[in-house]
Amino acid sequence: MALLEAVADRFIPMDAWPSASEGGVLSYLERRAAEDPDAWAERIEPGLRELEARASNTHGRRFAELSAEEQDGLLREIEGGQAPEGAESPRPFFDALLNLVAEGYYGSPEAGGNPEKKSWDMIGFRPGVLPGVGAPAAERELPVRRLDELRDRYDAVVVGAGAGGSVAAAVLAEAGMSVLVVERGSWLRYGEVGRDHLRNHRLSQYGHNTGPGTTGNPRTFLTASGEERITLPYQGDYHNNAMTVGGGTRVYGAQAWRFHPDDFRMATRYGVPDGSSLSDWPISYEELEPYYDRAEWEVGVSGSGDGHSECGRRSRSYPMPPLSRTLEADILAQGAAKLGWEAGPVPLLINSVERDGRPACGRCGQCVGFACPTDSKNGGHNTMLVRAVATGNCDLVCDAIAERILSEGGKRATGVSLAQEEAGAIRRREIRAGHVVVAAGAIESARLLLNSASESEPDGIGNRHGLVGRNLQGHVYAGACGLFDEPVQDGLGPGVSIAILKFSHGNGDGIIGGGLLANEFTRLPLIHWYRAVAPDAPRWGAAGKEMMRSSYSRTSQIQGPMQEIPTPESRVRLSKTVKDRFGLPVAMLSGSVHPETLRGATFLGEQAEKWLWASGASQVWRTGPWGGLSGGQHQSGTLRMGNHPATSVTDPSGRVHGYDNLWVADGSVHVTNGGVNPVLTILALAFRTADNLVKGV
Repeated sequence: MALLEAVADRFIPMDAWPSASEGGVLSYLERRAAEDPDAWAERIEPGLRELEARASNTHGRRFAELSAEEQDGLLREIEGGQAPEGAESPRPFFDALLNLVAEGYYGSPEAGGNPEKKSWDMIGFRPGVLPGVGAPAAERELPVRRLDELRDRYDAVVVGAGAGGSVAAAVLAEAGMSVLVVERGSWLRYGEVGRDHLRNHRLSQYGHNTGPGTTGNPRTFLTASGEERITLPYQGDYHNNAMTVGGGTRVYGAQAWRFHPDDFRMATRYGVPDGSSLSDWPISYEELEPYYDRAEWEVGVSGSGDGHSECGRRSRSYPMPPLSRTLEADILAQGAAKLGWEAGPVPLLINSVERDGRPACGRCGQCVGFACPTDSKNGGHNTMLVRAVATGNCDLVCDAIAERILSEGGKRATGVSLAQEEAGAIRRREIRAGHVVVAAGAIESARLLLNSASESEPDGIGNRHGLVGRNLQGHVYAGACGLFDEPVQDGLGPGVSIAILKFSHGNGDGIIGGGLLANEFTRLPLIHWYRAVAPDAPRWGAAGKEMMRSSYSRTSQIQGPMQEIPTPESRVRLSKTVKDRFGLPVAMLSGSVHPETLRGATFLGEQAEKWLWASGASQVWRTGPWGGLSGGQHQSGTLRMGNHPATSVTDPSGRVHGYDNLWVADGSVHVTNGGVNPVLTILALAFRTADNLVKGV
């Protein structure tokens, strides 16, 4: 322990602020060693022994007995990768231990270190709401039914209680239909959604803070060699969108953008690149505009209707004004003006004023990835599901999975088969339905249709042409960070406050589509450590500590999603080897982004650099893009809509081709995913699809 303490205190030494050991790092390291003993034994312990041996060989004393200068000299050797001939480089050990020390020092007390949050005071991070903000309204309870309390039949069963499912449930229930909402995750109240800075949906280093649970819910990723690699819910290849009541809206950043009119006619405008499945939507922006308006007003968006002239015609402005601009946004606005770029506020599904009995945003410093402490973030759980349940026509069952859709002759859905685990036992029940609405997210919705094979459709519902699960897409992100001479951060959440849509289309040089650029959400200290530190910045010692202290408030990050060019080989299939705790084949993911997407994202990053330089940054460096499958929390496309069954899974109304009562109300139906966050489009389409169902379209 003396050795570990000595190393940690050279990584983060004492000055006017606590050292690593004084800041609780040793307790955190003990926790990590207990949680992952194999990794600790394989990497950290051998590295420490090697460091001790070097101290003895070079100085004849233990590392802990050396002077600070001698200790730093040995650590610089390790950092530089110096090793005896034939031995492995010690650099991986150095990096791993340094990151662990930083996690313990700059992380949240929930993770096991930083008990008094002194490091947050040191760098100027404020996690909570602004001082003086009153207590939020009591969170509205949603009554949850047990499996044995459900009716035998409902007019409609909605699978998934996220953005799309919550809207569908409300529209149908308010039309007088009996509705059952089936949610795979749990109903998590605010206090049950974790606040650990290493286990959340923004930085899921070792876990996340919603669902599904780590045990019994794997997915697999198909490697280039044709092998299935198991991936767990908190790992990147899983592409987890929070599984809980409200889905991703429980913890999202809540950017509420409309797709650009040309996002609906990508193939017509740009042609179809080789290797892609780029296609036009069967509907236009004008057809969806009334539903965009409805989503903004019924769910609740704050913004400025005249803030972005590129976004297409609007029926009216937003129901709430935008949140006030941050210091960073003011500085970036000046830079945009120098470049002649139009910049405006970011529309957010967050209350800027009191609305529906819930208060205005408390400007919390840890918004995205976490539940809202003032219940000001508008999601499925506190808006549309509340409306649905209030009718008396809607039942909600949680911690239950729809195993399969029941059907007759490949033409009509008759209900769903549900499974639930209780006290270690699996219970099952079939529920009959007049309509089935699938809204489980692009990955799980495709998996459900594939798992619903029948004699009439042996390859899965809607999969006669092998299209179910294809065209999985999300967004590739690119941008830049800039270091300023003076502070640019005032700590006001959610942070994201100013955006440019100039690069949505018309970028020249063969760029297909485009994307938005916006400043980032308030950064957790550990996100700053991992993602927003200059490549040449010192990372340890007195200089490393000063770097964190001075750069946190002086760093601006601009980034945005690039319109992805879909490919048929980015897809969801059923695993041939792995099943979940219910015995169902899990989703097997495969594919990567199209090269033209990466080229466009690189262009977007270049524009972010220009913006930062024009705003006065003294140092700028690029972030992203990265390759690989990009489904993530913006997953879409796997059940794309279209006019013809041979080229699409759902029709323009949102109904599976060939069925009269099987509907899809999530991002699965997106033909392309726009160059902005997709949640408002998911909400708008869900309003439209539910209307079509009610009207019998």
